[in-house]
Amino acid sequence: MASSKISVYSLPDLKNTTDDALPNYLTSLKITQSHFLTNVRLALGFTAVGIAGGLFYYDHKHGWAASRELTFYAVVAYFALNSLLTVWIWGVEKGKVFVGGVGDSLLTISSSVSKHKPEYKLHIRWSNENTRGIYKWEEKDISAPFMRWFTEDGHFVAEPFQRWLAEEIPLVGVKAQESGAGKGSIAVESEPSKGGEGGSVRGGEVGRNTGAGNGSGDADVESPASAAGKRRKGKK
Repeated sequence: MASSKISVYSLPDLKNTTDDALPNYLTSLKITQSHFLTNVRLALGFTAVGIAGGLFYYDHKHGWAASRELTFYAVVAYFALNSLLTVWIWGVEKGKVFVGGVGDSLLTISSSVSKHKPEYKLHIRWSNENTRGIYKWEEKDISAPFMRWFTEDGHFVAEPFQRWLAEEIPLVGVKAQESGAGKGSIAVESEPSKGGEGGSVRGGEVGRNTGAGNGSGDADVESPASAAGKRRKGKK
């Protein structure tokens, strides 16, 4: 199913829409997502806003004379928190759009785009815990053009995007097969033709209903030789 329309000429819109779709698909495969990075970012941001709001209220209630000394410490704390927030976003999160895993398998995915190049890039890290409790990490970089899962008029189509992830990420491929949404079982329905015929693509097979009242869905096609023989009999 296609999503709401966006501009295919806007790289931020293309990336943000795809970033939103990625964790939704992985969590639908029962891959647990960790919200630790997001929670820390929200905590830093809301704490800074809370300090600014609290200082404003205190100053409004008691006046500048009473809040002057407090203002100095509040400003220092506000800028310190915002500095930590900047370091957290650019130094720790580093474009991560998904952090999670299943059981002993961990998975982190970071996304990025190049300027003036409509290509979605993913840096993938995954691991399995060994018997000593030590994780051995493997890394992989993949990329694909946005138009692989966006239509020309800007609609996001989930099936080709999900299939790409299942093909490129081992853990996603395994979970997709387990859930019945693997590489060969993602269904894509095509639009009906002008003549009223319906079509669908399911697992690489194309089926069309072209029956004309026989209820079987198969159309009888008369060959040219048979038609010519009938015309000769009619003339006799």
